[in-house]
Amino acid sequence: MHETTGYLPDTSRNYRELVVQRVRDVLPDPHTPRSMSVPQQRLNPRLRVAGLFAGIGGIELGLDAFGHETQLLCELDGAARRVLHSRFDSVDLHDDVTTLKALPEVDLVVAGFPCQDLSQAGRTAGIRGGQSSLVSHVFRLLDSAKREPRWLLLENVPFMLQLDRGQAMTHLTTELGRRGYRWAYRVVDARSFGLPQRRQRVLLLASRVDDPRPVLFGEEHGDGEPQVHEDSVYGFYWTEGLRGLGLAVDAVPTLKGGSTLGIPSPPAIWMPDAPLGRQFVTPDIRDAERLQGFPADWTLPATADPARRNGPRWKLVGNAVSVPMARWLGERLSTHPEPWDGYVTPFDRSRSWPRAAWGERDRSWQVHLSVWPRKEPFQQLADFLQFESRPLSRRASAGFYERTQRSSLRFPEGFTRALQEHRDAMDRDLVPA
Repeated sequence: MHETTGYLPDTSRNYRELVVQRVRDVLPDPHTPRSMSVPQQRLNPRLRVAGLFAGIGGIELGLDAFGHETQLLCELDGAARRVLHSRFDSVDLHDDVTTLKALPEVDLVVAGFPCQDLSQAGRTAGIRGGQSSLVSHVFRLLDSAKREPRWLLLENVPFMLQLDRGQAMTHLTTELGRRGYRWAYRVVDARSFGLPQRRQRVLLLASRVDDPRPVLFGEEHGDGEPQVHEDSVYGFYWTEGLRGLGLAVDAVPTLKGGSTLGIPSPPAIWMPDAPLGRQFVTPDIRDAERLQGFPADWTLPATADPARRNGPRWKLVGNAVSVPMARWLGERLSTHPEPWDGYVTPFDRSRSWPRAAWGERDRSWQVHLSVWPRKEPFQQLADFLQFESRPLSRRASAGFYERTQRSSLRFPEGFTRALQEHRDAMDRDLVPA
């Protein structure tokens, strides 16, 4: 790991243009469709985009990288708005979806609506909770649009498929169906696109004039889980340890927006072959940004006071949408095969919903797909990190070790012994905190 490099200085007047170009460099030209599983393809025009609940612009940055044009951003959080204002300085920025009166003429509305009420780590209040119910304003804006957008994209956490027997998805698809939308959704893992972060998200795409199925279902890789090797490292959450720890091989678990107390909660990484005191570390915030597909220091404008260590940046990164996942969607919306006619089965909508499905009106079918639409070249976590990681603190090490001793969880061979040694080293002040 070395502190270098690779990130674009925030002093550039054309920062976002340089970032978009960097993301484009790993893509084929938008006018040259890549080979697909179905050879016949259609080239769609570049889309005008409105981003609601935009966060720090992960969806929009990924879409922009494939030539789509963001024309409106809406975000309530002040720190996130500072990032959007700096990184999308030519885009109209609104602060509150509840007071947004109308959409501009756009082709695609995207909304990573708040997940706090739908996540396993959050309040689990459901789709009608105070935060997640804000998605109703997406439908209000669609209903009042002078020119109806061609596409709607909703994004959220997979736990919504089982919380309250999938009531969130039942509500969303019912609202779409009564408006005449055909919809499709799929759980997708960010590791499909080469990032060493195990991050699964529900992507729900709907349209009244187009078929969303070829976009989401037209690529399928199958199982892409990485194998354990002698030099593998493991990401986990040191804040857990009794009922789970989110262990991931050669990746970090899903980055979180913060703990239930509102405290930033970076993951930990176990590097078995590292020297004593360096085997358990937490990544730098700049590597966390990179693990979401952003360039390092993308969220630097969020920190109004540079002396305040990282400020709200961990929360913003943890709540963001993976940029390569959005870039893949941007590509699929531009160049996708037609038609799609895969294997489907009916399912019981009164129970938990499957990982992929599609429907129209009051009908729906399960689609049998993995969370891996692709398998882009994968960089192991230890090789991915660019910036100096911090040793897991004495307090965190001791607290986590104590929980492992009370837990019935199974840990990788050597994990708890190495953790005990790390804790003891920190106790003896052998390693800087």
